[in-house]
Amino acid sequence: MTSLRKDWDTYFMDIAFMASTRSRCSRRRVGAVLVQGKKLLGTAYNGAPSGVPDCEEAGCMLVEEYELQVQDNGEEQVVKKQRCVRTIHAEQNLLLFTDRSDREGATVYVTDQPCWTCANMLANSGVTEIVYCREYKKDQDKVSKLMKQKGIHFRQLVGYEPPAGTA
Repeated sequence: MTSLRKDWDTYFMDIAFMASTRSRCSRRRVGAVLVQGKKLLGTAYNGAPSGVPDCEEAGCMLVEEYELQVQDNGEEQVVKKQRCVRTIHAEQNLLLFTDRSDREGATVYVTDQPCWTCANMLANSGVTEIVYCREYKKDQDKVSKLMKQKGIHFRQLVGYEPPAGTA
């Protein structure tokens, strides 16, 4: 009997989605893993700092922000956004709990395309590749441009299906 063996991208993205199940954020559960070669070096998920009530316990801590967006026709438009500031993003936790020496030349698998802040942090972290599943259109263009400028291989895992119950 021949077993179906997952390719490495699928295997590590599955682990990122499993890590995301630890998140207690009701708005977006995100997981991330750090891989050097084929060796798993760390996992993380988004959530409140350790020992602090999370969104499930205390509710989301939403702030309103205004962002200038350039429309397809070239016109600028001010858009009001809400975001939760209670949680630390999965990518940020991954960087907090892994060593710089482990990140040099490594790959990060993350369930969602990094936001602008996380992209900036990852750009300075030593990683050379970021693989994500779900798009985050808000920051997509500027994040892609940053990764190209930094020479970081940045790609979406197309056709990937997360494990049942994790997405």
